[in-house]
Amino acid sequence: MPISPARAAAFDILLRVETEDAYASELLHAERIDKLSALDRGLTTQIVLGVLRWRSRLDEVIAVASSKPLAKLDAEVLIALRMGAYQLKFLSRVPPSAAINQSVDLVKRARKASAAPFVNAVLRKLAKPDPSAIAWDVGIFPEKLAPAFAHPQWLVERWIKQFGIEATLDICRHDQFEPTPSLRFEDPAAKAELAAAGIELSPGKLLTSARLLTNCNVGDLTRTAAFREGRVAIQDEGSQLVALLVGRGTRLLDCCAAPGGKTALLAARNPNSEIIAAEIHPRRADLLRKRVRAANVKVIHADATQLTVEGEFDRVLADVPCSGTGTLARNPEIKWRLKREDLDDLHTKQVAIVRAALKHLAPGGRAVYSTCSLEPEEDEAVVEEVLADLPNYRLLEVRQELDHLRESGELSWEDLDSLVDGKYLRTLPGVHPCDGFFAAILLRS
Repeated sequence: MPISPARAAAFDILLRVETEDAYASELLHAERIDKLSALDRGLTTQIVLGVLRWRSRLDEVIAVASSKPLAKLDAEVLIALRMGAYQLKFLSRVPPSAAINQSVDLVKRARKASAAPFVNAVLRKLAKPDPSAIAWDVGIFPEKLAPAFAHPQWLVERWIKQFGIEATLDICRHDQFEPTPSLRFEDPAAKAELAAAGIELSPGKLLTSARLLTNCNVGDLTRTAAFREGRVAIQDEGSQLVALLVGRGTRLLDCCAAPGGKTALLAARNPNSEIIAAEIHPRRADLLRKRVRAANVKVIHADATQLTVEGEFDRVLADVPCSGTGTLARNPEIKWRLKREDLDDLHTKQVAIVRAALKHLAPGGRAVYSTCSLEPEEDEAVVEEVLADLPNYRLLEVRQELDHLRESGELSWEDLDSLVDGKYLRTLPGVHPCDGFFAAILLRS
């Protein structure tokens, strides 16, 4: 049988992620994937994200069955083995023969035909029942969390120290499964359009305005006119909450605006205000212009640390580039790329962005610093370092703003205390119904 389009696409994406440091989330929304059938798109996404989420567990079982060290294998061969192992161990509806034969054919397609017998032999071993295999659910044992849930040991150890063992278990478990997509509506009438198209929605768990996609995959949603016209967007509820913390003003600055979800929400809440959205990368700035269609938003291609704009702003958002450890369920490749030393480099860049952003804040104004990271180097340590040198700025306790959002009917989450870490906002994947976000609200005297 010919190689299925889904497996061919999954193989090509995983190869680019492995060899080019590409991001699966971007490749899974490329034109090639958009042309696949709904079933093939679903299988492609399932294999790509499944392999990335469970990579270390897959390598563990492959190593046991392999006669060669994994470090000696070509990338094409290792990816074909991971794909085959994932289908054998996780996808009960895929016949073992299909998982094995298609993986062998993928190696041949990649011009590694000499490795085909080896791939065939390894996968046939993995297809046999293994009563000695390590259990997938290990309970709360610190030393077993990282290997069982396919996370780097150093990262899990940090989380246990910071958040405790039970929260870390929730985070690790959450990271291994596809989150339910949450939606933000620019046009309330789009809800009826989606319902007419057979797309069912349920209320958001964090915000009253959010909706959850319950009965179909993202590919079905992205084919609707409402999505293509920008009247409904996919945006995590935690991301939406961060934008709500910025509040309302007459002149707003979004320092690191792409991909534009928070910018669009700011524009919707401040329809008569001037909004400047800056983005350092030209391609992402172009995408930002296409995604954020509000007339009051001006997109500029600029470095946030060297931003030259006239006048001051009463609202500033610095949602900075970060490690993304709060988004591993959506971006699992991050956990295999990130190194401890990267956090120090990111900290330095984040401090520079915040210092530059605060120079544009008017007296009496509000700035929000946020990341989608769980790491203290990128979160409270950045805020503390910046405020140490700026006596005219202070922190607003985020609980005050959460109370206001709750009183106004925008925030539906009951346990507000769980969202608060000192004076900061902190959401944890698996503990809260969203990605992991950190936010600090800074006021200028």
